[in-house]
Amino acid sequence: MRILHTSDWHVGKVLKGRDRRDEHRRVLAQVIEIAQAEKPDLVIVAGDLYDTAAPTADATKLVTRALSALRRTGARVVAIGGNHDNGAALDALRPWADAAGIELRGSYASDLNDLLIEGVTEGGERWRLVALPFLSQRYAIRAAEMYELTAAEANQTYADLVARLIAKLSEPFAEPGVVNLLTAHLTIVGASTGGGEREAHTVMGYAVPATVFPPNAHYVALGHLHRTQSVISPCPTRYSGSPLAVDFGEEENVCSVAIVDVSCDKAAHVRDVPVTSALTLRTVRGTLEQLATVNLPDAWLRVLVREAPRPGLREDVQELLPNALEVRIDPDMLPSRSGARSAERAGRSPRELFGDYLDSRGNAEEGVRELFDQLYDEVSSNQ
Repeated sequence: MRILHTSDWHVGKVLKGRDRRDEHRRVLAQVIEIAQAEKPDLVIVAGDLYDTAAPTADATKLVTRALSALRRTGARVVAIGGNHDNGAALDALRPWADAAGIELRGSYASDLNDLLIEGVTEGGERWRLVALPFLSQRYAIRAAEMYELTAAEANQTYADLVARLIAKLSEPFAEPGVVNLLTAHLTIVGASTGGGEREAHTVMGYAVPATVFPPNAHYVALGHLHRTQSVISPCPTRYSGSPLAVDFGEEENVCSVAIVDVSCDKAAHVRDVPVTSALTLRTVRGTLEQLATVNLPDAWLRVLVREAPRPGLREDVQELLPNALEVRIDPDMLPSRSGARSAERAGRSPRELFGDYLDSRGNAEEGVRELFDQLYDEVSSNQ
């Protein structure tokens, strides 16, 4: 059978105040084109369909239309909730999803069998898939245990619970002649983050060892980490990565979807198909004169300016580079603040402290100190 594995769409993502709706539309259109060309039997979307737990109507329309279009390619479609998604809201879409022939699992129901999905390809290959949405630690560990356990014990408790859950759901994997699959939205110990994941859900409290996966699984399709990568595991395990870079920390990532060919008696063969529809993210640095020579019209830019700080500098940069979403002074251009930080502050006036701050930032703009004195006098006189 053939599987298309994708994850971490983050529809609704705003980058430094810039709406990326058109980029998401193009990216998902390209994913659909890949599905039409590759003709997978199964499409797995491994979580974080949305960037926020309260997606807009436009974001919901884009995701539901993309899932429907993937289903129309003839593939079975399974999508799970991620840490950015509202699991209950995804489950509320189940009647629509069921009618459309889409398997949507937003959160954990009382019946764990709901997380086991089975099917047969047109070629007669039987498959079963364990679908695990993101599991928050506060639901995985009882409140009493959170107060009684040390941090290390709580982390281990979370990993143990995930391991027991996977072991229970994968018990049917013992049956021969079936392709055994698992999809989850997890952080695996030792895997590389992509730069744009939510830190609170990638720290060690949420990391589990790859040994939680059963050795008789033919393929594990993971979401959550945005960098495409394989994970050393008892079975073939892979993060598909995000199909577009969601933040500047991901500018070196190669965006793609994974195409997996596998059968019950054949090891999974994985190849990545690039997704190139989104604008790239690039960091550039230089003086205004150097930045004037930059020509990157198809990229969002983070600019590190090699100039002394002054009012209007950001506007000058954005006039040169309209796609500059983030403008900072190059850290190399800022004087060391160690002296100011170590200075004795006791007994120093607000005027002196503000003067120290301006000196530490290399700001010699005329009139700034005088304006501070004027504001300070006005505030002091009203007290």
